[in-house]
Amino acid sequence: MNKSRNKNTIDITNESYLQTVFRRFRRHRLAMFSLVVLLVLGGAALLAPIIAPYDPEALAGPFAAPPSAEFLLGTDQIGRDVLSRLLYGMRISLLVGIMATLISTVIGVVLGLIAGYFGGIADMLIMRFTDMVMSFPYILLVLVAASIFEPGLWSIILILGFVDWPGIARLVRGNVLTLRETNFVKGNIVAGMPLRHILFSEILPNTTAPILVYATSVLALSMLDEAALSFLGLGIQPPDASLGNMLNGAQSLTVLTKQPWLWVPPGLMIVVLVIAINFVGDALRDALDPNSSHRR
Repeated sequence: MNKSRNKNTIDITNESYLQTVFRRFRRHRLAMFSLVVLLVLGGAALLAPIIAPYDPEALAGPFAAPPSAEFLLGTDQIGRDVLSRLLYGMRISLLVGIMATLISTVIGVVLGLIAGYFGGIADMLIMRFTDMVMSFPYILLVLVAASIFEPGLWSIILILGFVDWPGIARLVRGNVLTLRETNFVKGNIVAGMPLRHILFSEILPNTTAPILVYATSVLALSMLDEAALSFLGLGIQPPDASLGNMLNGAQSLTVLTKQPWLWVPPGLMIVVLVIAINFVGDALRDALDPNSSHRR
């Protein structure tokens, strides 16, 4: 009976916390609107094979045709449907951003936990290596790595994933340095709890909030990086579509001035996605901050 009562109390406490977080998040109307936009665009990208009117690589119409009833966003220079390529390109760009964020987050969290909890030589080696990576200009590091490895989807994901981790590692380390001095962590150490339990059941859950907030900025940055690399020809390679390589054709003055349907949709989509992700990240930061005001 007592165990059941305790379990119910824990469930109620967790539900109450989630409700509090959602209530704080809901106060940010721009974030709520941005979340809806992300869900709609993400759903459209996920269902691209179903809702795309044409094969993104097929020659569906005349060259560089303007928007019409048949081709809502026109066709590109070789007759491929721009709307279909936009849907598939958004799918690729979101995949790159999400996977690169997951990789960099896992690496950063693991290194941050080790450096913050063990300290000493492990902390010094990890942090010096982190400082070395961060000392290089970020975009230069990405460009050099992209030029060394063969361009492609997984090459870009791995490059961005292995370049974006230092910020998360430093963030986690700072939180762990504070948490390891708290009474509940020291109590677990005295009680002889396994290291795995202390790190992943006690310390990590208490640093999840800043990790989530930081990860949203990494997601937006990864999508921008993919677009920049693909625009330069170092990212996703044709005939595969991404928002970045769709902009690649806009280097011509003729396209910029007389064929805006070729570059405005992918450019606008990048702007909308990045801004929406940043709004959601800002709202998450406020909602998860325990010092945030509880006013409605």
